Amino acid sequence: MQPAVSSLLVALEKLHAARSGHARPLRRKRHHHLVDEPLVIVPLKLAGEAAAPLGCAVGTDPDDPLLLTVPQPRNRDLQHAFFLELARVVLDYIAARQTETEEVLSHRRDEPPRLRYADAPQILTPNRPALEYLGLLGRLTRFQETEDEVPLLGRWLTFFADRAEYPGSSLALAMTDLLTAQWATGQSELEDANLAMLLAWICPPEGMTGAQAARAAEDPLDFPPAGPATDPEFDNLVLQPAVHGYDRAAAAGDRVALARAEAKIREAVASQLMPTWRLMWKGLERLRALPEAPHCEQRWAADRDRFTGHVDHIAEGGPPQPRHDHAVAAAARLATLERAQGRFEAEQALDDPFVLAELRTLGEAFGGTVVDREPDRTEVSPKGRVLLRPRLTVRTEDPVRIEHDQTYVSPERPRQTARIRQVVDDDSGCLLVLDVISGMGTPKRPAPIPELGETVCYTRAPAQFGGQEFPAPEETPWTHGGPPADLDEPHREPDQ
Repeated sequence: MQPAVSSLLVALEKLHAARSGHARPLRRKRHHHLVDEPLVIVPLKLAGEAAAPLGCAVGTDPDDPLLLTVPQPRNRDLQHAFFLELARVVLDYIAARQTETEEVLSHRRDEPPRLRYADAPQILTPNRPALEYLGLLGRLTRFQETEDEVPLLGRWLTFFADRAEYPGSSLALAMTDLLTAQWATGQSELEDANLAMLLAWICPPEGMTGAQAARAAEDPLDFPPAGPATDPEFDNLVLQPAVHGYDRAAAAGDRVALARAEAKIREAVASQLMPTWRLMWKGLERLRALPEAPHCEQRWAADRDRFTGHVDHIAEGGPPQPRHDHAVAAAARLATLERAQGRFEAEQALDDPFVLAELRTLGEAFGGTVVDREPDRTEVSPKGRVLLRPRLTVRTEDPVRIEHDQTYVSPERPRQTARIRQVVDDDSGCLLVLDVISGMGTPKRPAPIPELGETVCYTRAPAQFGGQEFPAPEETPWTHGGPPADLDEPHREPDQ
C-alpha cells in the first residue's frame, strides 16, 4: 500500500503525530475501491498449528455476522464441516456478483467486444496475516478430493490471496494496510499492525487523544488480537480448558455435556471475534468518508476482468492453481508485480498531491519553475515526417533520479508525456531540459504547454502493460527447473 521506501515526509508526519497525539493524513484521497457490500472475514486459528481453524466471523451485515467455530480444531471431520459452512457463505456471495454483465470494447479494431461482470466480490480482513491465512486455507482445501464445495472454496481463497499481492487491486484487502496508507500515527509499524491501536489513533473516543486511546487499546481483555493468532492468556486460561472439556465429553459419549462444551467454546471464540468485527466496520466507515481517487475506476475494471477470467476458467473445467510456480511463471509474476507497483505509485501521484510531494522527496518526481520554452520546436523522423517536439527548461531544487528512457507526466496535463534530455547544474539548483513527446498536438494544431514562470510538477509516467519476454518452459535451463519430464512418464504432484 505504501511506497517501498519510507520517505522523509512520512517520517515527519509520524513525528508530528507523536507530538500532537493525533494521527496525521498521508493521503487526500482513497486509492482503493470499496464496494457497497464487502464480505468481511475475521479468522482465528489454533496456536501452534499452521492451518487449524478455530473459528471466524463472516458476513456483509455489520449487525448480523455469521459465527463459525470448530470445537476441536485438530479434528479433520470438524475442520471439513467448518470449511463447508464457510464455502456456502463465500460461494453464495461470489455467485451474487455474477448476475449482470457489461460489454467492453477492445483496443484493437479487428477484435470483437467482450463481456465482463459489472460487479466483483471484495474480501476484507483485519490485517495482512489474516489474508495470508486465507491463502493457506486455500492451499489446504483446493486439492481435496471431495464432491462438495470445499475444493471450490479453496480455489477462490487462493485467487483472492494472489490478488491481494497485486498492487492496486481491491479484490482482497487488509484493513490495517488501508488505514496505514491514509494516516501516520505516533507509534511503530509493529504497533500499527494492531487494528485496535491503529483505529484508536485515527478516531479516538471523545475527550481522549490518539495516544491515550492507543494505550487503552493495548488491553487484550477489551481489545483481543485481530487474528489469526489469539492471545496466549486466552489460550491457556479459557480455550485450552474448554477444548479439554469437549474432548472428555466426546470420549464419554455424553451428548448433554458435549453440547454444553460446544456452547462454551463458541462463547469463548465469540468474545475474541466480536470486538474485531466491530472495529472492521468502524474502519470501513472512516475510509468511506474519504473521496475515491480517479484512477480507482480503471483499476477496479481490471479487477473485474480478473474476476470474470477466473469464473470462466472454472466453468471451462480448468485445473486448480499449482502448488508451486514453474521458474518461468514465477519470474513473469514477479516482473508483473514490479510493473504494477510502479504504475500504482505513479497513478497515486497523479491523483493525490500528498503522494506527489512524497515522491518528490524520494527523487521519483520533481517540481520547479519553467525558465525557458520552445513551443514550436520540430524534429524530422527517420521516415521524413515533421514532428512537433516542444521543449521546456525547468529549474528545480528537488533531487531527481534519472533513468534511461524514463518518461514523466504532469497532473495538470496528464495526456502530455515528457522525457528529460539534459541536466545542467547551476548555483540555484539544476536545470532540466524536457522534450514533450506525446499529447503535444501537431505542427498545425499544437496543444498548449506550460508558460514561462509557471510552476510545474512532474512524476514518472505510469508503466504500460507488457514487459520483458521469458523463455518457454522447454527452453528453461536445468538450473531453473529444466525441460519438462518425459511425457510418457505419469505426472506426479508433490505431496500436500
